[in-house]
Amino acid sequence: MGKNQHFEFVSGIDWQPLHFPFSLTVTIFLSTLTPKFYVALTGTSSLISGLIFIFEWWYFRKYGTSFIEQVSVSHLRPLIGGAENTNSPQATFSATSGENETSRQSLSECKVWRNPLNLFRGAEYSRYTWVTGKEPLTYYDMNLSAQDHQTFFTCETDSVRPSDAVMQKAWRERNPQARIKAAYQALELNNDCATAYVLLAEEEATTIVDAEKYFKQALKAGETIYRKSQHCSSQSPQHEAQFRRDTNVLVYVKRRLAMCARKLGRIKEAVKMMRDLMKEFPLLSVLNIHENLLESLLELQAYADVQAVLAKYDDISLPKSAAICYTAALLKARAVSDRFSPETASRRGLSTAEINAVEAIHRAVEFNPHVPKYLLEMKSLILPPEHILKRGDSEAVAYAFFHLQHWKRIEGALNLLHCTWEGTFRMIPYPLEKGHLFYPYPSCTETADRELLPTFHDVSVYPQKELPFFIHFTAGLCSFTAMLALLTHQFPELMVIFAKAVSIDSTYLMYLYDMQKPSLEHYKLIQNNGHLKT
Repeated sequence: MGKNQHFEFVSGIDWQPLHFPFSLTVTIFLSTLTPKFYVALTGTSSLISGLIFIFEWWYFRKYGTSFIEQVSVSHLRPLIGGAENTNSPQATFSATSGENETSRQSLSECKVWRNPLNLFRGAEYSRYTWVTGKEPLTYYDMNLSAQDHQTFFTCETDSVRPSDAVMQKAWRERNPQARIKAAYQALELNNDCATAYVLLAEEEATTIVDAEKYFKQALKAGETIYRKSQHCSSQSPQHEAQFRRDTNVLVYVKRRLAMCARKLGRIKEAVKMMRDLMKEFPLLSVLNIHENLLESLLELQAYADVQAVLAKYDDISLPKSAAICYTAALLKARAVSDRFSPETASRRGLSTAEINAVEAIHRAVEFNPHVPKYLLEMKSLILPPEHILKRGDSEAVAYAFFHLQHWKRIEGALNLLHCTWEGTFRMIPYPLEKGHLFYPYPSCTETADRELLPTFHDVSVYPQKELPFFIHFTAGLCSFTAMLALLTHQFPELMVIFAKAVSIDSTYLMYLYDMQKPSLEHYKLIQNNGHLKT
C-alpha cells in the first residue's frame, strides 16, 4: 500500500463503477422544450388547481367539511395506517355503548318541535307562493306535519266510521288537491266530520276569514263528538283512544280559532280563548300554547301580564325556548333602554337595572345566538317553517318573524341589544364544549335547519367554522400557478431561461449526490466492519 493511503480496502466488497447519471438526460430533454410548452404547462396547471379550489369551496359551503380531508380520513388513512384491533368483546361493547350514547344525545339535541305560531297553508303560505313563485316549505317539513296530523287526528277505530276512514287516507296524501277532495268526500258521508273542516280550513281557505268559518264549523262538530266520547272513554281501550283523538281535535280547533282572532285584530278575544284553553286542558302544556299567549299579550302591551306568564313558565325545570328567553330579556331591557347610552355607561358604569338587562340579553343569546341578526335586520326574514329546532336558525326565524315588531315598539330596546349581544361570546369561547347558563350548543343544528328551511334561505351557522387547511392550500396553489402562467405568457423567453436554470441546478445537485453515494456507502460498510484505519 502507498505511504499516503489512509484506508485499507475490504475484501469481498463488490465495487461498482461510477456511471453517468440519468439526471443529465433529463437536463438535455428540458433544454429542447420551447416557450409554448411552458405556457401550456403553467396554464393547464392553473386551470386544474382552480377547478379543484372551486369544487373544494362549493363542497365546504354545502356540507361544512373539506372534500379532500374527508376522503383522506375515510378512505386513505385506513389503507395507510391500518385499522386497530377491536375484536375483543370489551372493545366491541365499549364502541357500541359509545355509539348508542352519542346517538341518544344527538336525538335529544336535534328534536324537532311544532312551531306554536305556524301559519296557515292556504291563507298564508300559498299566497306567498303565488306572489313569489317560491316554495316556503320544504318536503321534510311538510312530511313532519303529515305525521303530526296522523298522530293527532286518527285512531284505531277510524275504520269503523266511513268518514273517518276517508280522512285517515286523506292525511297520508301528498297532493294538496287530493287531500281537499277527500275532505269533501268525508263531509258527504258525515256532515259533522270535524277533521274534514280542519283540513279545509288549513289548506283550501285562501283568507283568514274563510279559515275561521271552517274552524267554527269544526268546533261545533268537535264539541258534540267530544262530549259523546267522554262518556264512553272508560268502556274499553278503543274508546279511550278515540277520546284522546277527539280531545286533540278540540284543542287544535280552539287554538287555531284563537290564532284567527289574533290575526284579524280581535286580540283581547284571542287572549281570553287562550287562557280558557290553558285552564281547560292544563296537561297539554307540551303544545306551548303559552307562547301564543305571550305574543298576544305583547301586542296588547300588557307587560304585567307577560311577566306573570313568564313567572310560571320561565322555570328551571321547564324546557326553554327563544320566546321565553328573549321575552324575559325584552322586559328587562324595557326598564332601562329608553335612557341607555353606551358613552354614558362607559363613563359611570352600569346600574343594577342595566346589569340585569345585559345579563338577560346574554342569557337569551346563549340559548339562541341566531336571533339578534334577525332582530337587528342584519339578515332578511322569510316565512317561518311549520317545525322548528330549538336553539337553531329555524327557531330564530320563527321568533323574529312574530316578535320583531314588539322589540321595535319599545324605544331603545334594539339599541341595547345591538351594543351588548356580542359580549355573550366572550363568556363561552368554546360553545360546543361548554356552556355558561345552558348546555353546550348542539353541533347538529346546521344539518337539521337545512332540512327545515328552504334552499333560497342562507342558513345561519354557529359557531362559524374556520376554513379547512385544504381550501387555503388549493387557493395558494391556484394563485401560484396562475401567477406562473401569467409570467410565462408575458415573458416566455425569460421564464424558459429561469426554468432551465432551476432544472440545471437541481440536476447538478442530483449528480453530486450520485457521485458521493458509493463512497458514503463504502465508508459505512468499513465503519460497521471495524476496518477503519488511520
